[in-house]
Parts: sequence; structure tokens; C-alpha cells
Amino acid sequence: MSSKERRTVPAEAIELYNEYIHGEISRRTFLNRAKQFAVAGLTASALVEALMPDYAMGQQIAHNDERIRASYVTLPSPQGHGFIKGYLVRPFSADSRSAEPSKLPGIIVVHENRGLNPHTEDVARRLAMANFMAFAPDVLTSVGGYPGDDFKGGQLFNGLDANKRFEDIVASALWLKGRADCTGKIGVTGFCYGGGVSNQLAVRLGADLAAAVPFYGSTPPVADVAKIKAAILVQHGALDTRTIEAWPAFDAALTAAGVKHEGHIYPNAVHGFFNDATPERYNEAAATEAWTRMVGWFNTHVRG
Repeated sequence: MSSKERRTVPAEAIELYNEYIHGEISRRTFLNRAKQFAVAGLTASALVEALMPDYAMGQQIAHNDERIRASYVTLPSPQGHGFIKGYLVRPFSADSRSAEPSKLPGIIVVHENRGLNPHTEDVARRLAMANFMAFAPDVLTSVGGYPGDDFKGGQLFNGLDANKRFEDIVASALWLKGRADCTGKIGVTGFCYGGGVSNQLAVRLGADLAAAVPFYGSTPPVADVAKIKAAILVQHGALDTRTIEAWPAFDAALTAAGVKHEGHIYPNAVHGFFNDATPERYNEAAATEAWTRMVGWFNTHVRG
């Protein structure tokens, strides 16, 4: 498993890590509570090492891969923090066959609550390889961007106004939709915070959003579900009880509103199961199936 050996970490330790990365406990509390799992054959330091992300290990497509064209773009966000920077990726083949770039459907990729880290950029590159144009905004732009450390990124994230953070995502989506090299049809996917934002964006944009694929994200208020016009594909891990508890009510509200949707709950998968940079949470079988479903969903509802 590359630079980090795979270990068997107790489920309780993974939940402790989830509390930490969501800002529910401090770094000191996380480290102190991690010590109790030493009896499971792990020292506290080994446990922390096993749980922390290894972005080099999780990378599937290199940032300089010749099959893509990637750049960082800053755009205005007048209702948000004034401006937002993001990572724009297109397949090289779309721009190499003629003088004019080919129009592609666009996908917004929304990170977790730590900023635009290397894993989220890699997901954008994977979507470009599936022949979409992807834009991954960084809501930490106004405070200097992702700092290269997830804990520090989480602190910066929590210090920002939630409404302005969302307006930055809205600005990103409308910018992508309006680009000359976009077909004008866009979708969104995101993880944890980004999953909740995907649902929230579906409410906000209505018919301007073709599809959303939220991974383990929070759900919008039931009263707002009728505003959704996008096709919704919900993806959860069966062991992620805090998010799947909300799924039945969301499912019922989507059905009542006549929204095209599906929901999938993957067995033996925890919160963050798609993130292959965190090997103790990553579930390869679930992630592979979820990816296939997502690309198929976007092909049907955004490209179709």
C-alpha cells in the first residue's frame, strides 16, 4: 500500500478520527483519546499515522498527466467572499483536434471541510478522464487557500461565514455553466461537506443544475426539496449512521416532489469510504461501484 502499511484499526478509532476531522474535538483530545486503542495492538502514534491521509498514495492521475489540461482559475464571487479560486481540468483530447475547444458537460467537485486538498483535485482529474470538464473550487480562497494540512484547513474552514462559503460555490457553478467551452449542462458531486453542498446547490439552482451526486452529505430541509429539478444520486456507507439516518425522509420527500433519484448504501463502508488517501476508511469495492454509478449518472443526466 505504498508508503503507508495498511493496518486493522478498530471502528471506534475511525469514528474518533471522523469527530476530529469534523472539528467536533480538538487535536489534543484526538491524540489523548487515541491512546486507549493501544490495547488493540497499536500505539497511539501508530494509530494516528494509520488514520491520517496519504495523498501521494491515493493519487490515481498525476497533476502533469499528458491526457489532461489543468489550471488554477480565479473568478468573481460578489455574494460570497469577493472571489474564489479553483482547479479546472479538461481532457486534452477535447482541445487538440480543432482550433475551437470542444464543448463538454461540466461537473463541480466540492471538497470536504478542509479545503481543496490533493484528493479532491485528483477526483477532478478522474472526471476529466471520463470526458467531462471539472471545476473544484476552494472555499478557503479568501484565507489563503488549502494550507497543505487538513487540521489547519479545518480550522480555517470553521472560521468562515457558512453563507458566504456557499455563495462561492454558487458563483463557481454558474461560472462553469456559462463558459464557452461548456455545453451549458452541469452537475455537482461532493464529499461530506461537499455532499451537503451538492444537495443545497440542487435546491438553489433548480433547473440550472442537471444532476447531483452527494457522497455522505447532509440533506436539505424537507420543505425545500420541491425546488430540486436535478436528478439526485445519493451515496452512503452503511456504517455511517449519522448520515444514513436522514436518508428515508429525504427519499420520501424526493419521491413526493417527483424528483428523479436513487439512493445506494454500501455495506461495510464508513464515512469517507470513497477517499483512497485515507486507507483505513477507504472501501475499494464500495468506492469502485460508487464511481461507476456516478459516471453513469452524469453521462445520462448531464451529457445526455
